[in-house]
Amino acid sequence: MKEQAIHIDLNCDLGEHDSVQEAAIDQLIMPFISSCNVACGGHASNPKVMAHTIDLAFQNQVCVGAHPSYPDRANFGRQPLNISPAALRDSLTEQINTLRQLVISKGHVLHHVKPHGALYNQAAEDLQLAILLAEAVAAIDESLKFYGLANSAMQAASEKAGLEFVAEGFIDRAYTAKGTLVPRTVTGAVITDVALMLDRALAWLKTGVLESIDGHRLTIQPETLCLHGDHQQAVDVARELNQALQAHDIGIKAA
Repeated sequence: MKEQAIHIDLNCDLGEHDSVQEAAIDQLIMPFISSCNVACGGHASNPKVMAHTIDLAFQNQVCVGAHPSYPDRANFGRQPLNISPAALRDSLTEQINTLRQLVISKGHVLHHVKPHGALYNQAAEDLQLAILLAEAVAAIDESLKFYGLANSAMQAASEKAGLEFVAEGFIDRAYTAKGTLVPRTVTGAVITDVALMLDRALAWLKTGVLESIDGHRLTIQPETLCLHGDHQQAVDVARELNQALQAHDIGIKAA
C-alpha cells in the first residue's frame, strides 16, 4: 500500500478523570487517533488513571504526551491562575515528570507535551509565559515535541528553547481573525455539528485556509488536529473523522 501524500496527526485530550471507571470513553476513542495528551494531575487525573490511559494508548499504538496545566483542579485548569513563575515551573516539571516516569516504567518514551486550558490559551499570546513552558519542557528532555497553537507565541518559544514544535489546529473550535481560539464564553466558540467539523477538517487540510468566526480567511497549516474527548459526541467525531480522512487519501499518523 502506498503512503498517502497528505497525512495528519489526530490528537485527543484523555485521562481527565478521577477514577478508571470513568475512563470508558477513552478506550472507545483510542482506535481512531494517533496521539493523546494525558492529564497529569494539574487539572485532573491521578497516577492510577494515568497508568491506565498509558496502557490503553500503547495497546492501540497511540503516542503518549503530557497535558500539564495550571495546578487548579477546582476550575479544571480553565481559569488563569495567579501564580509565580517559579511556582508554575515547579508544578509543570512535577506534572510532566510524573507522567514521564510512568511511561518509562512501562518500557516506552514520552512523545510530546501540550499545555492545557487557560495555560495553553495564555501562552499562545504571551511570549514570556510560552518561553517558561518551553524551557521547562526542554530541561526535562530536549527530544520532547511541543504541541501548541499554530502561528502562536508557543512556536517562537519552542524554537528558542530548541524544541521541535508541532502546529495544532482545532476542528471543533472557532477562531478569531488573529488566529487565536474564540473564548468558550462566546456564542459559537464551540462547534458541535459533526458534519460541519468533518467538512471543515477536509477543506482545511487540502487548502491550508480556515475561515474565522467573523469571516476572515486564515492561512494555517496544522500538523496535528485536536479532538476534544470531554463531550457526548467525542467517539462519533473521532470515528467519522478517521474514516473521512482515509476515504480522501489522507493518512493518520503521529507528528
